[in-house]
Amino acid sequence: MDTDAITFGTDGWRATLEEFTTPRVRTVGQAVATYLTDEGRTAPVAIGYDARESSRGFAEELARVLCANGFDVLLPERDRPTPLVAHAIVERDLAGGFAVTASHNPPEYNGVKFIPHTGAPALPAVTDAIADRLAEPRSLPESDHGTVREVDLATPHADAAFELVSSITRGGDSNGDDEDADDLDLSDTDLTVAYDAMHGSGRGTTDAALERAGLTVDRLRCERDPTFGGGAPEPAAENLAELIELVTDPDSAPELGLANDGDADRLAVVTPDRGYLDENLFFAALYDYLLESDAGSAVRSVSTTYLIDRVAEAHGEPVHEVPVGFKWVAQAMADHDALVGGEESGGFTVRGHVREKDGVLTALLAAAMHAAEPIDDRVDRLLAEHGTVVQDKTSVACPDDEKARVLSDLETEIPDTVAETPVADVNTADGFKLLLEDGSWLLVRPSGTEPVLRVYAEAETDDRVQTLLVAGTELVEPLV
Repeated sequence: MDTDAITFGTDGWRATLEEFTTPRVRTVGQAVATYLTDEGRTAPVAIGYDARESSRGFAEELARVLCANGFDVLLPERDRPTPLVAHAIVERDLAGGFAVTASHNPPEYNGVKFIPHTGAPALPAVTDAIADRLAEPRSLPESDHGTVREVDLATPHADAAFELVSSITRGGDSNGDDEDADDLDLSDTDLTVAYDAMHGSGRGTTDAALERAGLTVDRLRCERDPTFGGGAPEPAAENLAELIELVTDPDSAPELGLANDGDADRLAVVTPDRGYLDENLFFAALYDYLLESDAGSAVRSVSTTYLIDRVAEAHGEPVHEVPVGFKWVAQAMADHDALVGGEESGGFTVRGHVREKDGVLTALLAAAMHAAEPIDDRVDRLLAEHGTVVQDKTSVACPDDEKARVLSDLETEIPDTVAETPVADVNTADGFKLLLEDGSWLLVRPSGTEPVLRVYAEAETDDRVQTLLVAGTELVEPLV
């Protein structure tokens, strides 16, 4: 068995189905079983999966391996969002869990991520330990095998999300321990929300939660399609044309648009005035909303807007910057008891919830926030108070085995100026982030999921951002 093809990136192992094979998936299952046994963890293991054609089968293969190693396994009755697995691990005090998903990647991909007993993404120490244990599956005597049981992951997660959002809407302390989860009732707002599941695992979960909150929900692509309509379940603006048209049409009913990626751990937001709302602006609006009823710092990745810092400063709160990857956000949230954590890619969670990005919970929060004050109005106010912020990114193709060399070469090529503006400082938390004297910045870092280098830029105008992206691309391309 060639285990070199199994590599754990930013969020688990993903590959095309040519590489993502049953024998390799079973090898990962054995590695996790060995790791859990070595750690002395004997509780059951949850195994969730997304809507891809092959995902249920891979989940069942993992279940067979775990059972043969003596673990009981909990499976959902159908594909469900990844955050439901993370919540189940914490709620049921499980040894850990798997999510069989390639998230936003096209249908020819699949993937698997291991979630430890904390419910937060696995840190490198854990994934390295698993990688060291990759081996052919083995089996205990049949009398020692575990069992497989189908369970409801959706209801307990929805109850927890409702308790938390109910507390926030009533100005509580966001600790998620309210006795009546159904206190969250937005029916008197007469708010209509359009929800696009992109044929992914959010269907029947996110839309059901929104309806339970008393909202009218217009559904788009809420039927299972393992091919995702022939595209990738990535909730980017170019893939949400129907949702954007529906919400921005002044004659249509929906006042807010929400969309999940393939495994519903991320959220995209569409508003009447802005159409597709930049995730950075949504993050700032969400933090501002949470600060109305609670206090606490924010955690953001190195690629996420400094507008978060401005909102925090206005409230006397700190911001903790971490490398890209929600595992680092989750760790910093624990270290600092942060109020909210997020990334510019649309992944967020809040204090009192599982430390894993959750597109279902965030959809509820977005609806509650919009019901309190239109999101466009909140964003307008924040930009008027803190200054305009624009961000964008692009990619430069780079083979995975060349990324380290390119970054090493880039270290000696850092310019004194970028787009005629002096470089004031260089942040190396994740790749190279060039902080410019005019307050703008340029970031180059390796993708953990694709064979590309990401180039990000933030400035006060779109023209300036595009100029910085061109400069960043011209800096990197000759080194590849």
